Amino acid sequence: MRILMVNKFLYGRGGSESYMLKLGEELKEAGHEIEYFGMFDEKNLVGNSANAYTSNMDFHSTGIKRFLYPFRIIYSREAYKKISQVLDKFKPDIVHMNNINFQLTPSIIYAVKKRNIPLVQTVHDYQMICPNHLLYSFSEAKPCERCIKGSKANCIKYSCIHSSKIKSILGVIEAKLYSLLKTYKKVDLYVCPSNFLENKLLSASEIYRGKTFTLHNFIEKKFTPVKEENAKPYVVFVGRLSKEKGVELWAETARLLPEYSFVVAGNGPDGDCLKDIPNVILKGFVAGADLANLMGNASLLLAPSVCYENCPLSILESHSFGVPVVTMNSGGMAELVSDNFDGCLANAPTAASVAEAIKRCLDKDLYKALKQNCEQKSGEIMTVKEYCKILVEKYNHLIDERQK
Repeated sequence: MRILMVNKFLYGRGGSESYMLKLGEELKEAGHEIEYFGMFDEKNLVGNSANAYTSNMDFHSTGIKRFLYPFRIIYSREAYKKISQVLDKFKPDIVHMNNINFQLTPSIIYAVKKRNIPLVQTVHDYQMICPNHLLYSFSEAKPCERCIKGSKANCIKYSCIHSSKIKSILGVIEAKLYSLLKTYKKVDLYVCPSNFLENKLLSASEIYRGKTFTLHNFIEKKFTPVKEENAKPYVVFVGRLSKEKGVELWAETARLLPEYSFVVAGNGPDGDCLKDIPNVILKGFVAGADLANLMGNASLLLAPSVCYENCPLSILESHSFGVPVVTMNSGGMAELVSDNFDGCLANAPTAASVAEAIKRCLDKDLYKALKQNCEQKSGEIMTVKEYCKILVEKYNHLIDERQK
């Protein structure tokens, strides 16, 4: 099978890139032909035989080209032309999109469907139903669903995209355009990493009905933690230090629980609120075996996101190490943690509620059962090989449908 993977970045930049690159690697090992389409960048790790990519768009540049970006991020004629070259040379049996908006734009959907090629998209965020992609209001510091059933103009009213009226206007124009054109109806299958996200799509529009499929993320078990004997107990956080990830909630919770040690692995724009808290240790960016050891020796993982997380890898990884998780009873997070079974759920985005969940989780009698359940559950977490097997079945079904 010939599979074209599409993503705006073609190197290890974030979650969608890691996902796409690992999928491509596994599918290639399984005997499939894989090529990639996205932006040109000297850091690109993968490519295509047509050597066709869109030009790099740097939103922080100061050159004259930046004045064309407002037009190019809505509909890219260049992306349509370049992916057409790849499609005509590679002749894929299926195209699998990931993150495409702004740099590639949904213009590429028209190029794919013009050639009657089945089209799959993994939905990494809420972009199709929320212009700022997060279902989160930064101005109000809370989840927001106004744009799902109401007017997308709410995005402008609350300056939802980077607190900018101009960027929010552009985001709304893009959302309204592709909604009116019913562009997303042309996609044959949406792979949703959580039931929560799938249900939000289905509640937003009829065009998604019969086209969605929930498949929780896979993880790579590259490293086995080296257990430290007699290590001091601690609660660990792994991820981006930003408001929507609950970094301020984390700081408030740590202050409420001075008897516990909290270790933070990650960087981000809002990390300063964690400084000068006596029981918080800031590790900065940690990866590889060091990260596995840090997570595997923790008493529990705290994932306090106040936005609707989709399917956080940190929760899956923590469970794979036999470590219970405290997280919010919302979004895709609540699908991954069963209360009082492999962790504890906080019912409100408050420090008091999170602190209560932590103390409940670390209760001596309950904690022993949580650990045992996590260790039993660790073998059930999906590997990339298992994930790709399911994906290929979906690919084949779509290919067969096209040939009827």
